[in-house]
Amino acid sequence: MADVISYREAVAEGIAREMRRDPSVVCLGEDIGEAGGVFKTTVGLLKEFGPERVWDTPISEQAIVGAAMGAAMTGMRPVAEIMFSDFLACCWDYLANEIPKVRYMTGGQVTVPLVVRTANGGGLGFGAQHSQATENWAFTIPGLKIAAPATPADVIGMMAAAIRSDDPVVFFEHKGLLASKGAPAPPDHLVELGRAAVVREGADVTLVALASMVPVALKAAELLSGEGVEAEVVDLRCLVPLDVATVLASLGRTSRLVTVEENPYQGGWGATLVSVVADEGFGLLDAPVRRVAGECVPLPFADALEERVIPTVDKVVAAVRGLAAY
Repeated sequence: MADVISYREAVAEGIAREMRRDPSVVCLGEDIGEAGGVFKTTVGLLKEFGPERVWDTPISEQAIVGAAMGAAMTGMRPVAEIMFSDFLACCWDYLANEIPKVRYMTGGQVTVPLVVRTANGGGLGFGAQHSQATENWAFTIPGLKIAAPATPADVIGMMAAAIRSDDPVVFFEHKGLLASKGAPAPPDHLVELGRAAVVREGADVTLVALASMVPVALKAAELLSGEGVEAEVVDLRCLVPLDVATVLASLGRTSRLVTVEENPYQGGWGATLVSVVADEGFGLLDAPVRRVAGECVPLPFADALEERVIPTVDKVVAAVRGLAAY
């Protein structure tokens, strides 16, 4: 087994493992077959599983997700790719009004076990329509599970859990992480959805991050350590289910909280987490809560400007310094 695997390789590996395990798992999306995906996240799937199980679709997000919904309702476990998460807006009626409501409206007689995978987030200079982190869109819809892994092993383990879920899952793969490398996943690796991970221990402040903000938080924690401030970093992994218990347990050790999110400040997931902490863990806090989040503007194309909008290591360090001195 390789010493390391890239995040992009982990996507294909995670899907392939489930396709080998369960013949009802199929993949559909634009350019996912012969081309191996525009981000090379489906390389090898067509060769191994053939055109009966790996379907190249027309350029229509409604067609992709509509077909996946029908397939899921009739016994298959489709994995549908929407090329960029910004394009979820094109099939929003299915994602917001149809898919998450079927199980409820049929009294549990019909489930929709499908995964919508999508390339998410900024930091690569792709401009305003191809760079958004859109977890917060899906977060407003009851009935959708939301996964956003930060490491290759988590990609594989969470993909397994997502594909096996009887509820629909939106699976956000971060474009800025695709080239990153990490430890490979052991055979049969399964990471339960809704189980956060403490990826760095510390006693002074809790940093809660998701997806590409996890390495940002870890780097900030490293710099702060040199100043005598030890930050604990929690990788949320999922927004639904939301693992508040792990966050509260961490706060019990640190008594200070900073959320680090790429979603815009306005309506970001950090706001929900902070409100739950205020409700259930107010007595644990020794300082105000801080949210480091994206600015509420369309994402600029120029990298120097994009860096002003998306949270950076420096912004996280500054927020923590202020809290440490509170």
